[in-house]
Amino acid sequence: MLLAYVSLEIRRTLRDAGFVIFGVGMPVMMYLLFTNLGVSGSEEDKAASLAAMIGMAAYGALGSAVSTGSSVAEDKGLGWLRQLRITPMSPLLVVTGRCISGSVTVLPAILAVLLAGGLVNGVELEPWQWAAVGGLLWIGTAPFTLLGLGNGYRLSGQTTGVVNMACNLGLSVVGGLWIPSAVFPGWLRAVSEWTPSHRFGQLGWSIADGAAPRAGTVAVLAAWTALFGAYAVYAYRRSARTP
Repeated sequence: MLLAYVSLEIRRTLRDAGFVIFGVGMPVMMYLLFTNLGVSGSEEDKAASLAAMIGMAAYGALGSAVSTGSSVAEDKGLGWLRQLRITPMSPLLVVTGRCISGSVTVLPAILAVLLAGGLVNGVELEPWQWAAVGGLLWIGTAPFTLLGLGNGYRLSGQTTGVVNMACNLGLSVVGGLWIPSAVFPGWLRAVSEWTPSHRFGQLGWSIADGAAPRAGTVAVLAAWTALFGAYAVYAYRRSARTP
């Protein structure tokens, strides 16, 4: 039953033209725009293009993961969640299924940006680094999928869209996915260090530097995953009591 549910949600998402345009096309366009204005081909430009590629891949994955909640809110309005509650699946299983389907649908955004970096901008990494960057960014989207699901289960359809967009932009900017956190003021850099988005980007940036992600990065992401997971389960149960 879980596999059938996950398969259904994946097909629904990938058939959505808006997801393809904004979830996949937008990060690629932003990456190519940011990295091809006023470049000279210097080593600094190459390093900046590599860092930006990982940042934009993380941004695209984050946005796709959080947007999972928007479809949940739409389903709630259509009565789909009421149908799920009469199935044998528990709240935890329903949330897990949505999380799995959301984790699969973030792959196009990650792969599209990485392909643009390698084929268009000539970013060079070892084969194991390409695989590790893509794999870790894929795994690292779990907390953002859970955050989007929690918003979708808890909020109305219109409110979910606005809140998820704010979460996407806010976490991306403060986390240093658009602009390196090294240029932030001291207080903002300190805040950025504890955001899930910054630690998410560090998964890829560490691999690009030839090192494994630090234990602190994994620990912070695990804590955010647990927090957002509890929020998603709570929101799903709470939605059962909402007319």
